[in-house]
Amino acid sequence: MTALPPKLQDYLDDFSFITTREERADFLIDIADSFQPVPARVASKPYDEAHRVIGCESEAFVWAVERADGRLDYYFDVLNPQGLSAMAMSAILDEACSGAPLEQVANISGDVVFAFFGRDISMGKGRGLTELINAVVYHARQRL
Repeated sequence: MTALPPKLQDYLDDFSFITTREERADFLIDIADSFQPVPARVASKPYDEAHRVIGCESEAFVWAVERADGRLDYYFDVLNPQGLSAMAMSAILDEACSGAPLEQVANISGDVVFAFFGRDISMGKGRGLTELINAVVYHARQRL
């Protein structure tokens, strides 16, 4: 079985030590603070709807730009300024998946949402974050 991108595994390992909701929330807020929206050289508003993450209440968008070596750089935007969960997930996916082997990115399961956000995440938020992951995985699988 193909491994996950190493940086994603590092995040999963870090989150495995979290024991309280407060710790989880603080960690996710810190990660969300590192979120960088898509640069203008990749996309500008209004965004093409083909990049919208269906089911994400925070109005997230995903782009994949191919590198010379065939790997992808992922870019995100979250239009809802209150969409901290989507920003955190986007920041994790950007750091973990940009430049990673496509086979590893294609192997990511939407279940990682629960590792980051906990099992008590709301159905709507869980669906949106899972679809954000699925969008990244889709781009990787399209190029395999």
